[in-house]
Amino acid sequence: MGCFCCLVKSSKKSVTEDYSHTLNHKPTHFTASDNVKIVNGKKEDGSKGDQLALDVKNLNMKEGVSEDGKEGNRAQTFTFSELEAATGNFRLDCFLGEGGFGKVYKGNLEKINQVVAIKQLDPNGLQGIREFVVEVLTLSLADHPNLVKLIGFCAEGEQRLLVYEYMPLGSLENHLFDVPPGRKPLDWNTRMKIAAGAARGLEYLHDKMKPPVIYRDLKCSNILLGEGYHPKLSDFGLAKVGPSGDKTHVSTRVMGTYGYCAPDYAMTGQLTFKSDIYSFGVVLLELITGRKAIDHTKPAKEQNLVAWARPLFRDRKKFSQMVDPLLEGRYPVRGLYQALAIAAMCVQEQPNMRPVIVDVVTALNYLASQKYDPEIHPVQSSRRSPGMKRDDDHRHNCSNEHETDGSSN
Repeated sequence: MGCFCCLVKSSKKSVTEDYSHTLNHKPTHFTASDNVKIVNGKKEDGSKGDQLALDVKNLNMKEGVSEDGKEGNRAQTFTFSELEAATGNFRLDCFLGEGGFGKVYKGNLEKINQVVAIKQLDPNGLQGIREFVVEVLTLSLADHPNLVKLIGFCAEGEQRLLVYEYMPLGSLENHLFDVPPGRKPLDWNTRMKIAAGAARGLEYLHDKMKPPVIYRDLKCSNILLGEGYHPKLSDFGLAKVGPSGDKTHVSTRVMGTYGYCAPDYAMTGQLTFKSDIYSFGVVLLELITGRKAIDHTKPAKEQNLVAWARPLFRDRKKFSQMVDPLLEGRYPVRGLYQALAIAAMCVQEQPNMRPVIVDVVTALNYLASQKYDPEIHPVQSSRRSPGMKRDDDHRHNCSNEHETDGSSN
């Protein structure tokens, strides 16, 4: 299939070239009062300690200024009683969903007169508190229209809660895999809009944040949708600061979700910016095909989305077999070819063969700008691969690990 470089041309250097001089910078906006990190339930000074003993209220928050001159977000602190009142004591009818680190509720905060999403971490979860601190740090340093906004947090006793802007349309996975009768599926234009917006959010993490951040958990359930299907990346508990100095990767315990995790990272534990690119390619494939990253209800050879797609990438005549049948032929042929070319490059097995995020953004911004009108352009005939059946009634949550709600879960 076509070369990715033929779709976009960029004079910008790679992430590691353009930002190598900043990779060794440490975030200065937050400092822990006791200067002791807690890892796996033990303090780094050698003494034993419960992660719940970490007093996040003692994080000293200072507003920072990014390289473009914008001030960083300042997260507010809320009391537990304020968040209890906002959710009616965490009433069942306010419950949005449950993830690996806790439950998420919709609330109305009178203090700021705003509808919010409140994530209450499980106090019994050892990992959850670490992710809580990472998320507060990451989102308080971030300021981008395609990243979910952290409004504030609560760290009172054993309670750890995060307060986000509320995303009324929920997660992308619910619109791709849980299409109830009567709901109109996402059209081609909306899918490309979501893909381009998610890519811009990832570009901000890789190229604009100081220091740059590797997301590590990009998947459809972590892309939340606002009015007009405006996409925002959410859940930064697994985020890692990128490699520093001359290093090309960060060695870390493998985390993430099966099906989205880059094979090179899964096998070696070496995390790079290209690990995120692979995950993004899987999400783009999901948007194009309507298939889940991993689907055990399908025949053995079709359960892994990337493994199923790779042989089809080699034959342009089979591209139409890859399109989500819910589109009912309403897509531009040229746009499909270009979108598949981007996805194919992103999910290359060799990380050095994957594009840098700035090129992905350029290509998808172009695709999103090319509006498809089924009233003007011909509807493509529906062609499906052998054994591929319309699964409108089968589409259900694709979460293989956690997060299935309309907030930052």
